[in-house]
Amino acid sequence: MFGDSRAFSGFSVDDPAAARRFYGETLGLKVSEVEGMEEYGLLTLHIAGGGDILVYPKPDHVPAAHTVLNFPVDDIDAAVDELGRRGVRLLRYDGLDQDDKGVSRGGAR
Repeated sequence: MFGDSRAFSGFSVDDPAAARRFYGETLGLKVSEVEGMEEYGLLTLHIAGGGDILVYPKPDHVPAAHTVLNFPVDDIDAAVDELGRRGVRLLRYDGLDQDDKGVSRGGAR
């Protein structure tokens, strides 16, 4: 039934303009407004490989308690260093084994 459907994911934010800056400028993703829906603040994140993610404003938005997006990278240390230069700080979690950079490597080095 949905085998040929081009599925997409989405998540809510409380500030679409801030989300656009973060995903577009900080992470370097292509971000666009949803055509014909500009007044609603809907955004599309265009992900490598042809995937799209809908970002929508929600007045009673509560940040997710789980990871929303995962980006595989060739060099995690270089990626974390660059994110730090762009003002991103990794969160620390009690009970999670994280290195000095805040990365939980799951046993990998």
